[in-house]
Amino acid sequence: MRPPETEQRQATPERVVARLRRHGRRLILPAIVLIGVAGGAAYASGILLEDWQRWALLGGSVLLVLLACLLPFLSWLAGRVTITDRRVIVTNGVFVRVRRELPLRRGYDVTVRRTPGQRMFGSGDVRIDVGRDRPFVLKDLPGPELAQQALHELIAGAPSVAPLQPAQTDADTVMWGQR
Repeated sequence: MRPPETEQRQATPERVVARLRRHGRRLILPAIVLIGVAGGAAYASGILLEDWQRWALLGGSVLLVLLACLLPFLSWLAGRVTITDRRVIVTNGVFVRVRRELPLRRGYDVTVRRTPGQRMFGSGDVRIDVGRDRPFVLKDLPGPELAQQALHELIAGAPSVAPLQPAQTDADTVMWGQR
């Protein structure tokens, strides 16, 4: 026989508190490479005399854009952290999808670690110590203090965490308590 608390938890739907992606600063270098390749290819195509040289330049430029710009963008786009009132879900991977879940039933220690670069951009790592050798780390989240506060309230079971409105759940990054 199940305890009444378990039956009540299963009867209420799971509410999404926040959907997050890693900070967008990871895309600065691919954007610079894209601008440089476009400018360099345009300049070099005017200098090159033979058609095969232009085709080789075009092929090299496309390959460089695919590897240095498109793959990092897809990697960033594929990674997502979803915080619900019952668990934390981390998904990532471009070609092979990996999904990790952490139930929030037990009490965990939640800390924020910020490097000087992360502090400049307003991001940080949220570390959830689950009692194992490797902690559950949510890397480079925008607004890590808000995520930490939401996780503390969810772990403590505080009913004050308001769910997001259905129209707001489509955004790439939605922080708890904002919008």
